Amino acid sequence: MLDRVDYRPTEYRLEWMEVAERDIEESRRYLELLVEEVQPDVLHFSQYCYGDIAPDVPKIVVAHSDVVSWWVAVHGKEPDETPWSAADVVVAPSQWMLDAVTRHYVNPREGVVIHNGRTPELFSRQGKKEDFVLSVGRIWDQAKQVSLLLSAETSARICMVGWEQEPGRESKESLLIRRPNVELLGQKSQEELQSLFADAAIYAATSRYEPFGLAPLEAAFSRCALVMSDNPVFHELWGDAAGYFQRNDIDDLARAIDEMRSNPEMRDDYAERAYRRACERFTAARMVERYEAVYQEICSGARVA
Repeated sequence: MLDRVDYRPTEYRLEWMEVAERDIEESRRYLELLVEEVQPDVLHFSQYCYGDIAPDVPKIVVAHSDVVSWWVAVHGKEPDETPWSAADVVVAPSQWMLDAVTRHYVNPREGVVIHNGRTPELFSRQGKKEDFVLSVGRIWDQAKQVSLLLSAETSARICMVGWEQEPGRESKESLLIRRPNVELLGQKSQEELQSLFADAAIYAATSRYEPFGLAPLEAAFSRCALVMSDNPVFHELWGDAAGYFQRNDIDDLARAIDEMRSNPEMRDDYAERAYRRACERFTAARMVERYEAVYQEICSGARVA
């Protein structure tokens, strides 16, 4: 435990969960009492429903994701209107996500992009790579679209980590059908994942909706070559440091994987590009530095840059 951290766990449902209304109301009251007790200099929330708590205290709401933009990406249309909150600063991990907040809600007073980050030293980048493709994500989630790999016509060995069924529906019989070259590995610990990242030559990021994507970042720090869905966030973050396949296109996914496997020099080049891009832009140290700067600016009343 960090000596300067006061950690108070709760079991309230998150705002995107079903039947969360009562939990939101109770958690708001809990936070209001906690603010009175602690007297913080700044509030940092990752849920929108708390953005108008303690109006006299500067606050940041971080838009890691949101139900509306997820719904649009997966279903192709907007759901019913959802109220926005009154934050001093809205932070998002990508410009696309910040634009989505503006498009689906209202213009925030201040909007800032702070990329998510990981610590490079946690990942191995020196080991010899094995000829397999790794993907990490909820297999049942239409947004992650890991299921594309189940039927992609490629001879590559494909290893998939993640829940096969949606939590709460595990009792239902799995209807997943996969090719014989696909291995479903289930859930893995962080240490086991680090080992898989270290061994994998290629990482496949298949999401149709992804406000950032931590698993591709961890793969990049492990010097995996990235094969990514042709979505705007991946292009924004990774640019020419990744190879792309057309969104939702199983055949083009297979093509991109086979092309990367058949050309070791190209694969190594992409792996190096991804690693360098991750080190330049997506470290935990850089993320913390940016958040500290925002805290200082809003507490001083300065305009956030």
